Amino acid sequence: MGEHARLFSQFQSSLENWRAGGPRPTDRDELDVHQAFLDLKLDLPDAAALTLRSGRQELAYGSQRIVSVREGPNVRQSFDGFRLMYGRGEVRIDGFAAKPAQTNRYAFDDGPDNTKALWGAYAVLPFPPLARGNLDLYYLGLYRGRAGFDQGAARETRHSVGARLWRTARPLDYNFEALYQWGSFGTGAIQAWTVASDTGYTLAAVPLTPRFGLRADIASGDEDPANHDLQTFNPLFPKGAYFSEAGLIGPANFIDLNPCIDLHPADRLTVIFDWDFFWRESTRDGLYNNATALVRSGKTSAARYIGSMSQGQLLWDIDRHLSFVAIYGHFFAGSFLKESGPGRDVDYLTTWLAYKF
Repeated sequence: MGEHARLFSQFQSSLENWRAGGPRPTDRDELDVHQAFLDLKLDLPDAAALTLRSGRQELAYGSQRIVSVREGPNVRQSFDGFRLMYGRGEVRIDGFAAKPAQTNRYAFDDGPDNTKALWGAYAVLPFPPLARGNLDLYYLGLYRGRAGFDQGAARETRHSVGARLWRTARPLDYNFEALYQWGSFGTGAIQAWTVASDTGYTLAAVPLTPRFGLRADIASGDEDPANHDLQTFNPLFPKGAYFSEAGLIGPANFIDLNPCIDLHPADRLTVIFDWDFFWRESTRDGLYNNATALVRSGKTSAARYIGSMSQGQLLWDIDRHLSFVAIYGHFFAGSFLKESGPGRDVDYLTTWLAYKF
């Protein structure tokens, strides 16, 4: 409606069939409104603009380690709320307050989740001291009426402050992020943290244009389940495929080391090989999934090593509209999984064909 007002809507239908045990909560949503918002834009001096977005919308920041659209599971994540966006050149600053939209199975039954809330501010800035470098600074607040960890379940109010330093230009690309959390969990206090890194170097003059990369991440775990204080890191609303498309392990109480190599046999074809190794940061805490739900308690094993996953990926951009992806991975169960319960290896295979218009 002109240059200063915009209405946007998006529907989604996500189905799942034949899974043993039936669909998980993020597998099935027959039909619902995924996004429906109003943008009101105000032009400011020096080519700046201020936009207020109201309604149901996706939120995604940085490399989506903390707030994401939940790509990977079958149903993407959206939020009901308000977002104020400032932009000028390479500078972008957002402030927002929202509740996550529920993912319910049937048609048009996804209301806001009133037991949870997310608010904060996120800034993206150029960082001149480093050539072609960029800096993200952010504060995020989270409320959950009932949050569960290996220690137990209670009301959670958590505050996060973080910074991300990143560069995508060749030959050296990097993505470093550090975050500290505090707040309350029931009658206890929260003190948690994470540090993440992803560094790569591309040899453009070498056949296949290889990129050698190393990802290394760590996130805190609870130090004593008998103490009311909590040190388990909460990734808030992370991307579904955090470590891999298999989504076997979530980013809480972990250490991982992931060397990889990217090869380019053709202009539109990329082949990636990587091997990811996982440990528990605290042997007093358990293993969690991407939704920060406890998968395996840490109370029955003192082993630190969780396991490893080798993986091969093929990414083919057939043309500007059509793309094809194939991934195979094998997870090798480690001592913690074998000592705390069934410790089986896992094979994972996925392919998809995407058409974008």
